Order: sequence, then structure tokens, then C-alpha cells
Amino acid sequence: MVVAEADKSKASDVFIQCLEEEGVEYIFGVPGEENLDLLDSLSRSGKIKLVLTRHEQGAGFMAATYGRHTGKTGVCLSTLGPGATNLVTAAAYATLGGMPMLMITGQKPIKKSKQGRFQILDVVSMMHPITKYAHQMASADNIPSRVREAFRIAEEEKPGATHIELPEDVADEHTDSRPVPRSLVRRPAADIKSIVQAVEALEKARRPLLVIGAGANRKMTSKMLSEFVELTGIPFVTTQLGKGVIDERHPKFLGCAALSAGDFVHRAIEDSDCIFNIGHDVIEKPPFFMHNDASRNDRVVVHVSTKTAEVDPVYFPQIEVIGDIANAIWQIKEAVTPSPQWDFSGMLRYREAEMDHTAKLAADERFPVFPPHLVQQVRDTLPDDAIVCLDNGVYKIWFARGYYASKPNTVLLDNALATMGAGLPSAMASAMVYPDRKVFAICGDGGFMMNSQELETAVRLGLNLTVLVLNDSAYGMIRWKQADMGFADFGLTYGNPDFVQYAQSYGANGYRAESAAHLKQLLAHCRDTPGVHLIDCPVDYSENDRILNHDIKELSRAL
Repeated sequence: MVVAEADKSKASDVFIQCLEEEGVEYIFGVPGEENLDLLDSLSRSGKIKLVLTRHEQGAGFMAATYGRHTGKTGVCLSTLGPGATNLVTAAAYATLGGMPMLMITGQKPIKKSKQGRFQILDVVSMMHPITKYAHQMASADNIPSRVREAFRIAEEEKPGATHIELPEDVADEHTDSRPVPRSLVRRPAADIKSIVQAVEALEKARRPLLVIGAGANRKMTSKMLSEFVELTGIPFVTTQLGKGVIDERHPKFLGCAALSAGDFVHRAIEDSDCIFNIGHDVIEKPPFFMHNDASRNDRVVVHVSTKTAEVDPVYFPQIEVIGDIANAIWQIKEAVTPSPQWDFSGMLRYREAEMDHTAKLAADERFPVFPPHLVQQVRDTLPDDAIVCLDNGVYKIWFARGYYASKPNTVLLDNALATMGAGLPSAMASAMVYPDRKVFAICGDGGFMMNSQELETAVRLGLNLTVLVLNDSAYGMIRWKQADMGFADFGLTYGNPDFVQYAQSYGANGYRAESAAHLKQLLAHCRDTPGVHLIDCPVDYSENDRILNHDIKELSRAL
């Protein structure tokens, strides 16, 4: 049957219809000449809003964070060439961090060149290693199936980035293809034999422990794990990406594995003889190390995840429970009988010692502000459902250790790619998804300046958020590592603009903390006042090396 041309639709219109079918709310990005057909089609959408950013990287971070919060694929847009290369870091951020995201990039016509090789890169090949799926559209007829496939792959476990390149001439074609409807998908349940093995290991243990990682950061998994801890009384620790899965004010919370080794929490892990590693991904720094040496009498490790364990020299679990994590925890909860031989007293002593040590540090009101005191002030200021978005720096370790997260996805940090520059864009996306919640971005001065231009975007969008810039005029994380390795202090300091005037130039509100007490007042003011705020806060990192690399390890070892 021949379809009349009048019954066909423009390809770019069909592409937008496919996005609408997927429930897309926003497209974040910087369009270019090669996106103009798609941009025109988007202008007529009654369901999708274009969020014009000042840089493609910021758009990618926002799309990824939208995916992290909602479980739905965030969408971002760029042109070809330099626009596409600017999305590379965001693509890696989403893929390593497990955030569903679709990148749409433009391209010159592929069927008839009009400008030679100007601006042309093989973007699809570039994206292949850092995405779950990358595809160039060569025919308008394939748009519905390829868009549906990109969303399906982005959202299935482990979530991540996907990419579609839409060339100019394909966007201008006409087609009778229509959107493919979404299907209802349920994750498979874990095999009953693996559940039995896991329960037996748990009941035989004397000091079982839960280690909660990134893959457990899902609403139903959070609910099941909370019920499991209440029933069994088994203590738990988290990785940085597992913060908030269970309320960290719980008496059985033993801490977050923020440092690589040697912290109080690592001593508690070493005391365990059976670890349930839940939602673990080797992308994260490992919270413990296994040893392939029978003489060392290693503990039993149970891997509970949606995927089998990626074997590593320091990770090769003896039991694997593979399937929907929430369902697996429910099955184990229903089958396990708490044992009278379980003894958690040693682990809990390590936690008590850590809390005592941290409380003393947090009481230090020096100025420039001392990081542990800063963390305590932010925690005391914000409600339980507030969202704290951390950029990447040494302060991330202080917040991971000392900021209690009481709900999932209320502390957004990146311990996978660990990129700088994501703090402000992730806070912006958080404020869009949850406009009624308090949102704070915690950024080092170095990371903030990498995407600081998005302050204009935040003001233009009318968002309510606060950016706390920790100002030490240096790349503080690397400076700390430099000191720890015994090198001279060299090559890591710089100058900064006047952050107060800088914020005001974009139409935001700017403040400068003058003391620890003043910072407390500013935090409360920004929390309670609508609009975009920036606080320039001088920070004292002079004791990072002594405390994090020496004092903590010596104190925990002494116990």
C-alpha cells in the first residue's frame, strides 16, 4: 500500500512525539545549526520544555541528575562537533554513576555533503565506550524503534547514558512511522536456592554486617532494607553512593566508607565474619578488600545485586543473589531467623568512638571555617528532606563521613567518575524535580568555576537553591594528596573572582561569611528566602592531612 505524502509526518516531529510518548518533561541543552528542525518541532510540543543552558556539560549533568531522582531518562541536546564533545564528561558521569540519560546530537547531512568535512567527527564511535548504546539515525522510518530502544537500555539495570545522532537531512525527511508504546517490564526475582544459601550463611555467622552500595539506592529497596534491619538488628554501613538508603540516625548505622581504608568504619567491617554486600558496583572505591588466601580465613561475602559480581583481585564473593534487590531482601527477611549468637558489640564500639571523635572536631568554631564544623552547621540548618548536591573535592569526604542522610537521594555526590563541575547543575535539576524542597549545592571554588555560568540559567528559570562555595583558592583535594605523599606544596593554587559580585552580576544574591557564627545565620537566611543564593565561605583545610591520614587511622587502630 502506498502512503500519500500528506499522510506522512516530518521526521523531527515524529522524534518529538516519541519523546512525548516516553514521558519526557525537559530537554536540557544548547542547540546548534544542525538541530534547527528538531528545535522547530520542539517549539510546538505542549508537553516538553526546552531548558537552554550556557554549556553542554551543565545540560548533561542536569539530565543525568533528573534521571537519578526520577528513574526516568533525562534528555539533553547538543549540536555536532564541539557541542557533542562537551557532552563526553556528562556521558561518563551518567554511565558510571548509574543515571539514565539520553543525549541527542546533531550532524551534517549524511546523504549529500554540503560543507565537506567541516566540524565532522565520528561522534557515535566516540560515545560507544562511555555509553550503553550509541546510534546514528540513517532513516526517518527507524526513529520510533531506535528512540524506544535508547530509553529501554538507559533505564534497565544498571542505568546509564545512551546516545542518538540525528543528521540534518534525516530530521527533514517525512515518514509514516509512529511512536512505539512503552512496555510494562518487571525485573526477575532471585533464584530460591540462592536465597536459601544466603540465609544459611547469615544464620551461621556470629557478626553479620550489611554494606549498602549504589545499586541499593532505590525507593523499594530502601523500604525493604529498613524493615530488614528492624527485624534482625544487623548493623549496616554505606558507601558514598549508598548514603540515605536507610536513615543514618539509626542506632545500628556504623558509618560511611568515605575514606579508602583505615577509618573507624573499616575497623567495624574487618570485625565482621559475614558481609551482605548489597547493590555493590566495582565502579565505587571498595569499602573492604577480600584476599585470595585460605590461610587468612576470609569472611563469607554475599553479593546481592541485579547483576553478577564483576570479579576483581579484591572482590570475589562466595554467594551471589541475583535479581531484583528489593525482592531479594524481602525473601531473605521472610526466611531468616535472628540468631542468639550474633554479637555486634565490637562493631558498635567503633561507631561510638567515631561519633565521639567527630563531635569534638565539629565543635571547633575557628575561622576560616573548619570542615567538620561546616558539615554540622549545614546538617543542623537543613530539614530531613533537603537535598545536598556535592561537587568533587576533599569536602566531599567530610560530608560523606559527617552529614547524616535520613532519606535516599538527599546527598548527591559522585564517587564513580568523581568529576568536578557537577555540583551546581545537579542542584538545579534537583530544584526542578522537587521545587518544594530545600536544595543546597556544596562546591569547592575550583569545581564551582567550571560551570559557574549556569547561575544565569538558575536565575532565568526562577529556581530556589543555595550555592555554598568553599573558598581556599586551591585545588584542595589534590593539595591534600600532595602533602600525604610527602611532596612540596606546588602548582595547585590560584586566584578567584569576588564571588559575591560574581553572583550579583547574574542576578543572584551574594553573601560572604565573616565568621562561623555568621555562616550559621547566612545558611538559615538562604534556607528561608526564595531565589538563587551564593555564600562565599573561606575554609581551613590545613589539618586535612593530619586528621584524615593520621589521627583517624591511629585512633581506630588503637581500639
